[in-house]
Amino acid sequence: MASDAWLGVFSASVRPLAARGELRRYRKGTLLIQEGDQGDTLYLIASGRLRAFSAADNGKEITYGTYGPGEYLGEMSLDGGPRSASVETLEASECVVVTQRTLLAHIADHPEFALELLAKVIRRARAATLSARQLALNDVYGRLRVLLEELAGPPDAQGVRVIGERLTHQQMSQHLGCSREMVSRVMKDLERGGFVDTRDKALCLLKALPSRW
Repeated sequence: MASDAWLGVFSASVRPLAARGELRRYRKGTLLIQEGDQGDTLYLIASGRLRAFSAADNGKEITYGTYGPGEYLGEMSLDGGPRSASVETLEASECVVVTQRTLLAHIADHPEFALELLAKVIRRARAATLSARQLALNDVYGRLRVLLEELAGPPDAQGVRVIGERLTHQQMSQHLGCSREMVSRVMKDLERGGFVDTRDKALCLLKALPSRW
């Protein structure tokens, strides 16, 4: 059972499910899910950060998203199909592991949770569709602009928006489906143009990014 201390990170609807699972600790860089494998477990994140991604045989990777405490991953394979993506820990993490049998028992007791699970699947399917659309219709700069604006916080009194999540150019390229060198070139151009800067080790958007570059 998960301890009460960790249950607080989950929403009221997820907390009863987390209480049925097993809390496990993982080191940074642990591969929790391998794309293509059969799986029947759900991972509820109690602490740390996880990354969902796919990797090609040539080593090229694309990141679908990063997830933190209170979120969960693994629901896409609960139909008995293969895992649609790999998942690894970006830092030391703790997850509550819930088996398919436990999840079904929980849904039997709380049938309304099935609607929440369905809504989660729909939101992620929509996100995947948007990602595919951006890859097909936007150039690298267009995709980078969307990523930066999604990650940036609200503007301060000077209109500066801080990106709280620290991403390397390599990590950005994995989100965008392009090379690290391309990201570095575009970021350097934005820095020269006075659009971005690094302050206190955080990337900042100094003003609105242009729609085209």
